[in-house]
Amino acid sequence: MPGMADVTIRELRNHGGDVVDRAARGEQITITRAGRAVAELLPVAPSPLSAQTLLERWRRLPQVDAARFRADLDATVDGGL
Repeated sequence: MPGMADVTIRELRNHGGDVVDRAARGEQITITRAGRAVAELLPVAPSPLSAQTLLERWRRLPQVDAARFRADLDATVDGGL
């Protein structure tokens, strides 16, 4: 999991796109000026999935053969448990 980092104003100015990419990947970045924290750059929380998106994903899931799945479980799990 990405952590926290300090970035100077100069780094932000010269490498702004890279700094924003880091934040988008989950890193919390503190912007500093003359060694003092002046701002924070945080990732935006992802939007929740809509019901329509969930249904579309569900329709693309592969079919499961229930009997074969049960046979695989029985072969793997100790029945004495």
